[in-house]
This record gives sequence, C-alpha cells and structure tokens, in this order.
Amino acid sequence: MNQERVLQILLQPKVTEKSARIGERHNQYMFRVLKDATKIEIKTAVEQLFKVEVSKVTTLVVKPRTRRFRNRVGVKSSWKKAYVSLKDGFEIDFMGAE
Repeated sequence: MNQERVLQILLQPKVTEKSARIGERHNQYMFRVLKDATKIEIKTAVEQLFKVEVSKVTTLVVKPRTRRFRNRVGVKSSWKKAYVSLKDGFEIDFMGAE
C-alpha cells in the first residue's frame, strides 16, 4: 500500500465520552475512516502513523439520517467507523500532553 493511501484512510479520530471510556477500559480507539477502507488497510495505517501495534480492528457503517430544515428534508451521508484495539503496552495520545 502506498504512502498516499495510508494518509487518506484515517479521516479523524472520534474523541467522545464513549470513546474515552472504551479507550480506558479496553485500550481501543475510535476513528472515522473512508467507506471503502478495509480492516487490513486501517490496521496498516494506524501502525504506520502512530508507531503502535494493532491487535484487532472492528468496523461498522453508520446509517444515514434524515434531517429537516424549515420545509426541506435532507439526508446526512453515511460514514464508516473503526474501533482499533492495541496490544498491551501501546497507547495513542491525541491531546499531545506530556
């Protein structure tokens, strides 16, 4: 896999209360990824970008939702979410605190 594809796969980390709780308990991190990304590509991207070892990747597609604005009805796009489990002893620090 080329370096350009690796940089495009991970769109953003999802830092929420739920993801923080899961991260503390199970050493998992949540990312928003490209819809066509595979588990192997996600694993490779996380390992190369954050210099960690990944033990498991779980993915799911968040369904589109209908939204209303005044008299119009629209649809928010669906997107793919990935839960990445790290091996013991590895950690990702999104805040950059030292």
